[in-house]
Amino acid sequence: MLRRLATTGLVSATEVGAAVQYTLNRDHLAAHAVMELVSLRQRLFDSISAAIATWQVKPDHASVFGSAARGDGDVDSDIDLLIIHGFGEDPTQERLDQVDDLADQVYRWSGNHLQAYTLDRPGFLQHIRADEPIVKDWRRDAVTVYGADFRTFMNALVRDEAGQ
Repeated sequence: MLRRLATTGLVSATEVGAAVQYTLNRDHLAAHAVMELVSLRQRLFDSISAAIATWQVKPDHASVFGSAARGDGDVDSDIDLLIIHGFGEDPTQERLDQVDDLADQVYRWSGNHLQAYTLDRPGFLQHIRADEPIVKDWRRDAVTVYGADFRTFMNALVRDEAGQ
């Protein structure tokens, strides 16, 4: 594919030893479109973050995880979103509606379905204490879209719980 793009002038190819190094020709008329496509993942994260910031009932934290966070998803992948709310809160209809509305928006923005994993703080801590397999995914993949950085947020909760 890169060799073909080099023949169009969109990328330049330079031999470096036995390898070929390709660089984007930013003067090419299509370079702007390529840069837009490359930024889609971050734009999705920014859009999710902006949408959550408008919620009436804001979560304590939200992170994208899984293939979307790792950047290896495809058209059939879900956008996995961990949403953590305050202690012992029962989900209100308003909170549920906000997540449903976000799911609709994510689908319109990306063509991918949102899989929201919503927990309250005690439920989140329970997953960590039980060393649930999904916790490994959160630790490895989390891209924070709302609130404190995932690892900072998680470590603070664990520390607070240990101090009680």
